[in-house]
Amino acid sequence: MKVRSLVVIAALSGLSLLADSSNSVLIRNVMVHPVTSPDIANGSVLVIDGKIAQVGPKVGAKGVARVIDGHGLQLYPGLINAATNVGLSEISSLRDTVDLDEVGLFNPDLRAEIAYNPSSEHIGVTRGAGITAVISLPGSGGRGFGRNGPGSVITGQGTLMHLDGWTWEEAAVKPSAVMDMLFPEIETVPRRYAAFLPGRPRPYQELEKDYRERLQQLSEFFEDARRYEKAKAAAGPDFRGDVRLEAMIPVIDGKLPLFVRAEREPMIKDAVAFADKEKVKIIIADPREIGSTGPLLKEHNIPVVLGKTFQLPMRDDDPYDAPYTLPNEFYKAGVKICFGTFDVEFARNVPFEAAQAVAFGLPHDEALKALTINSADILGAGDQLGSIQPGKIADLILTDGDPMQAKTNIKQMFIAGRGVSLESRHTREYEKWIRRP
Repeated sequence: MKVRSLVVIAALSGLSLLADSSNSVLIRNVMVHPVTSPDIANGSVLVIDGKIAQVGPKVGAKGVARVIDGHGLQLYPGLINAATNVGLSEISSLRDTVDLDEVGLFNPDLRAEIAYNPSSEHIGVTRGAGITAVISLPGSGGRGFGRNGPGSVITGQGTLMHLDGWTWEEAAVKPSAVMDMLFPEIETVPRRYAAFLPGRPRPYQELEKDYRERLQQLSEFFEDARRYEKAKAAAGPDFRGDVRLEAMIPVIDGKLPLFVRAEREPMIKDAVAFADKEKVKIIIADPREIGSTGPLLKEHNIPVVLGKTFQLPMRDDDPYDAPYTLPNEFYKAGVKICFGTFDVEFARNVPFEAAQAVAFGLPHDEALKALTINSADILGAGDQLGSIQPGKIADLILTDGDPMQAKTNIKQMFIAGRGVSLESRHTREYEKWIRRP
């Protein structure tokens, strides 16, 4: 009996490994939410070699060995968190586990993907919320009071990563998706914090002077990159390259967008003016207010990556619901939006950040688009991710409800057609304590 049991267990283990390694599958009898077209009741999705082959009410298996009957379940495209530090930061209080910020004003040659840790505990936790891909940014984006001096302005290249893969090469969907940039600002210290800072508060005139100098340095750096590109084209094979200026060529050629972190209305306007002057593409990231910038952003076709809705208002006299209503204000202004958490520990919460915006006016369908196809489009991967359409990578989640609802369970997840584990540190702890004697 023991021998027979071992044989059965071995056989089942072999089948499990075979199923996990295959990236071809037919998922049938589910409510399909393609996002870019009407929902399909009792629909099916055929995945072959990691790509979506067919979508419709009646789709045959066509020799695919793995068939999943999802009766009563719903199928969505995998969610995308458009701004995180996943894979680059593990425990913020342990410097050896954090690989984000570097010294120097301009670090465009830094590439997030080569520092990405595919064994990070945060990956499994983030997947558990239905997120299959993230933008991992090389800079923390932190701004301290009066920090116009030592911090970086261009932090490096953010990468679009699948939350699956043995190596960073396997996980990378788009290695250089954005160039991360903290737009300079005049950082004044709120009066209630001034007493906690060493030395005297700097007068506004000094802060404004530093701000103008920083903008000038930024413009000069872009001009240096243009001169470098021309010199490289005119030189022969003995041309001595510069890694920083080389990394800027896709930006000044309009192929790589600047991911501009601009919180306030004046910063957004200055960032748009800078983009016009330098003739580069930009994405406004983590704005905390819209002010009068809506028509300006729509006119220039500039998208926005919104940060957390679950946060306090930026100013003491702002309405209590200012962060909750901000996504709907951008949407009503005709600006394309998506969501990011701009951190690692709460990257899993991005669907709930969108849900909070729905409760305060953002249409539900638009919130779902902001988590899927809008994110993919804004990040330059709309032809690969973000919807359930033939030809796209099969990033799919099988759920028992709306993925923006906290009570919804992610039953199965597929990244590039492969079934991936939903185990995480959280589930292991749950299992541990549920079995406590």
